[in-house]
Amino acid sequence: MKEQSSAVQKQTKLQPYLSPLAVWALSAGSAIGWGSLVVTGSTYLTKAGPLGSILGLLTGFAVMLLVAYHYHFLANRYPGTGGLYNYVKYIFGYDRAFLVAWFMFLVYISIFWANATSIPLFARYFLQNVFSVGYLYTIFGYEVYLGEVLVTLAAIALVAVLCMVSKVATARCMEVLAIAFTVGITVCFAAAMLGHGSSGMMMEPAFLPEPGAFRQVVRIAFISPWAFIGFESVSHSAAEYRFRHRNMFRVLVLSLLVITALYIFVILLSVSAYPSDCTSWLDYITRLKEYKGIAGLPAFYAVNHYMGPAGVYTLMASLLALILTSLIGMMRTLSRLCYAVAQDGILSERYAKLSRRQIPVNAILLVLLVSLPIPFVGRTAIGWTVDTSTIGATILYGFASMAVFKAAGQEGQKPVRLAAGVSLAVFAALLAVMLMPGVFSDHTIETETYVLLALWSVLGLIFFNRVIRKDHARNFGKAIIVWIFLLAFIVLMSMTLAVRVNEERENAVVDDIERYMSGEADSETLALDGTTFMEMQRERLLKADNTSAIVMLALFGMSFAVFIANYSSMKKWESITSKERDQARTAANTDSLTGVKSKHAFTEVEERMETRIAGGEAVEFGVIVCDVNGLKRINDTLGHKAGDEYIRAACMMLCRCYKHSPVYRIGGDEFAVLLQGQDYEAREELLQEVNAQIEVNLGSGGAVASIGMAEYEPDSGETFHEVFKRADGRMYERKMQLKGMGADIRD
Repeated sequence: MKEQSSAVQKQTKLQPYLSPLAVWALSAGSAIGWGSLVVTGSTYLTKAGPLGSILGLLTGFAVMLLVAYHYHFLANRYPGTGGLYNYVKYIFGYDRAFLVAWFMFLVYISIFWANATSIPLFARYFLQNVFSVGYLYTIFGYEVYLGEVLVTLAAIALVAVLCMVSKVATARCMEVLAIAFTVGITVCFAAAMLGHGSSGMMMEPAFLPEPGAFRQVVRIAFISPWAFIGFESVSHSAAEYRFRHRNMFRVLVLSLLVITALYIFVILLSVSAYPSDCTSWLDYITRLKEYKGIAGLPAFYAVNHYMGPAGVYTLMASLLALILTSLIGMMRTLSRLCYAVAQDGILSERYAKLSRRQIPVNAILLVLLVSLPIPFVGRTAIGWTVDTSTIGATILYGFASMAVFKAAGQEGQKPVRLAAGVSLAVFAALLAVMLMPGVFSDHTIETETYVLLALWSVLGLIFFNRVIRKDHARNFGKAIIVWIFLLAFIVLMSMTLAVRVNEERENAVVDDIERYMSGEADSETLALDGTTFMEMQRERLLKADNTSAIVMLALFGMSFAVFIANYSSMKKWESITSKERDQARTAANTDSLTGVKSKHAFTEVEERMETRIAGGEAVEFGVIVCDVNGLKRINDTLGHKAGDEYIRAACMMLCRCYKHSPVYRIGGDEFAVLLQGQDYEAREELLQEVNAQIEVNLGSGGAVASIGMAEYEPDSGETFHEVFKRADGRMYERKMQLKGMGADIRD
């Protein structure tokens, strides 16, 4: 049976196969995708200009170096699958690990969905809308076509099949694609820089006219985690490294260097060229929506300007490689995360199974299943999940800092603990800025993001209740901090949502009032008198307030109901655990043959009495030691069943005599009685009574036993054990007396 168990364990364990190059490719490929080329340049440039963006990114790079060291520190101490979930589980327990896994899944699935839905955008920009056929509907302003849905589903399915068929082929594919986009973007950047000198175009201004340069750098530094999210995902595959874990930090640093360099290349590429009708890159970026196709993508416009179609095709191939590496990397990461949590019962155990090729196929199928509806939702809605991934990653990096802070403290590594504390403070500030709109003049997080985060937290409470109810191993539900965190997060998201909705409504009302006062409103509005118009605006604001209040109450009410359900489930398990503990204690303290107290119980009472004697708290008591005689003869002649009956008879004789004192079976044929109360007061009479019964039994064939008694007197200086030894000695004296009376004293 033991050999079979070992075989099963070996079969279900992930095997090492990833080289340092493969891990680098997974890290870099998972961190950058569609947004790296298409969104990053314009987004950063509109917030800080080229120099402000680069300095902000370098600041983010420095923070990510700390994060990389944290993951390296933890992976070397807690190797295995599951990444941060695995680390937090061992350092803080299963409950906080669930919290980490819940937000980690949201972060990684958001990145996966964002890159999956970028495939139709790729076709719209570069393939002349070839898949925009079979119009279905428009959702949140985005037109959904059947052709685009099908090609997105096909891409997701192909990635899933690749990951299920061969892990080695997947790694090789990632290596080729990662090298391809690194070389491709670098070549395009180099060509642009070489040709820029004679272009006559300026890369100024280095910063935006306002706000100040420092504030612009801080802006980018605060949103820079978005640029690196996913680089740490290789920690989920630590069990599959084919090299020493101590080399992980070097691989992560190389990945961060490449990621940062590529972002800087794209930023500089985007400001190196602009259309002739624009006066500067700033004018171009500001008017970007006026341009269509490649002209609407600064990086692609630049390579077309300097390299012509060859440059565009090179950058297109690089962009496609970015999308594919992100899809493959996130599919692998999500499957390993699901595999790890399934081993602990958060998901069904079927997701903890591996195929013959040591691949978590069922976990990959789960990711595929939850991703199938996404192409039908539209790109706009999926775009909101990018913000959720930014907030989620900030929470995760904060947890990594806390884990290192605690682990380093336990090991006495003060420099590491200090660095972790600094990192934790940075991510706490970053999270506060993102979750509290109005700190900066612009809102970096979309309003809908707060709805998604609140709903995800509610789902987390509901799912956690399911985990607790099915947790027969009693791993979860011990730390109420998880519920408090989710509930507090829901309240914060609801309040922030209310603020944002009210701000938007107030801005709309102010705009309408300005148009009314300037006479630019429609004729129907202008026909209203001033009092009626202002009353309508007041009602609009009041309605917005009421709507916000209802949404907040609904979310809080639903969350509180789940909170109570979770608490009830926890109390149920506590009751069951307490009952089982009591039953186990009763079983341990009860002798199964006779029903009196066991040797274990006698050991406990001996320890208590010794403590009371040492503390001067013990009162008078007595000890009876009893040894059953003639048991060997009965066992040899009548069998062990008769011997058991003989022991029970002797025990009953003691229990009938000493009705007010506990009786213990301390050996096969040995008993002890702790004399107390009435039994101690009448100890001499009771001893004569039981000895008289034994002497009668000598002739009648009843149970015969040798009994010795000793008393403890306060201030005598004796220990409990010494009292027991005196009683035991008197028991042997009685045994000799019974032998002289013809008793069989063989045990």
